[in-house]
Amino acid sequence: MNPSATSSGLLDKQLAGANQARSARSKAPVFVLGCGRSGTKLLYHTLLSAGGFAVYHAESNAFNLIGLRFGNLSKLENRRVLLDHWLRSKLFYRSGLTREEIEPRILAECHNAADFLRILMETIARKQGVERWAESTPLHLLYLPLIKKLIPEAIIIHIIRDGRDVTVSLDRIGWIKPLPWDKKRRLLAPAIFWRWIVGKGRKYGGKMPDDYMEIHFEDVVQKPRETLARLGEFIDHDLNYDRIQQNAQGTLRDPNSSFRGDGAEMEANPIGRWKTVLSEPQIAQVESVIGDLLRETGYELASAGDQRGRSLPGRTLPIRVMSFLYPIYFDVKLWLKTYTPLSRLGETARMGISDPPNGTEVVR
Repeated sequence: MNPSATSSGLLDKQLAGANQARSARSKAPVFVLGCGRSGTKLLYHTLLSAGGFAVYHAESNAFNLIGLRFGNLSKLENRRVLLDHWLRSKLFYRSGLTREEIEPRILAECHNAADFLRILMETIARKQGVERWAESTPLHLLYLPLIKKLIPEAIIIHIIRDGRDVTVSLDRIGWIKPLPWDKKRRLLAPAIFWRWIVGKGRKYGGKMPDDYMEIHFEDVVQKPRETLARLGEFIDHDLNYDRIQQNAQGTLRDPNSSFRGDGAEMEANPIGRWKTVLSEPQIAQVESVIGDLLRETGYELASAGDQRGRSLPGRTLPIRVMSFLYPIYFDVKLWLKTYTPLSRLGETARMGISDPPNGTEVVR
């Protein structure tokens, strides 16, 4: 046997394998995830504007809502209930699909949340003539192990934003509320939530390093060409900045700012708003509970250690108690939602379902 021929054959097989892997990666679904108010929609709409991805202007809520709300989807009756609700929701309306295009596959093939998401996005992609899809439900960051188990080829992009900016944004819209006795320290609740969910995302992502990448919101805004080039190489997709600007969709055209009406300068610059909004004592308070993760993710602190220690004279104990107990509180809420019947109560409204008038099914 000719050694050089053997070597050449081995090299050909290796190259063929590499090309096949690259081809598979170029079609793999991309999950753009992160703490709420961190720029997930900005990055998701950037991908859609690049072309080649199925366009779906909604959060699927597949894992954090649909997969929990409707029970075991391997049961046909549960799939029927799911369709009865979902087909009357804004989530279906925004898909651009007809009932006839999606219902048969859901009834025949959907056995879990991943099946539902895959069927939905593949159907949209096929209708739009593209081969790839992306998804952007921020809370799916909490379900990364399950997502990766059920969709092994999934590529995860975790967008991280300065926790102080996330804190003031979450506080402004009231998404993360403090417990009644902590209202005087209300800023700490969203700050601790940022630390909790970003920390979980990074922990999960560390177990899937080949398919997990962290992107800073600030880099997407301030260094878009360089950042998109790096991201495009990672997900194996052409993210041409000029084309993205020409075909801008969603929040690229209409920024999703929680500071609308606060002046052009505040709206136009989403970076470092916390410096204007927070007082020095408030900055010290917030940094006292999230300072470690801010540093780990590349952000510099504005307060000295002694300032953080005396951020509220005589009240450092309540802050420490919040810092310790709130992550447990968030964990318990997540567990109850995921593993108990509580997940089936009060969730339908989040799908944007309206009762049909005069007995006629209407999607709004």
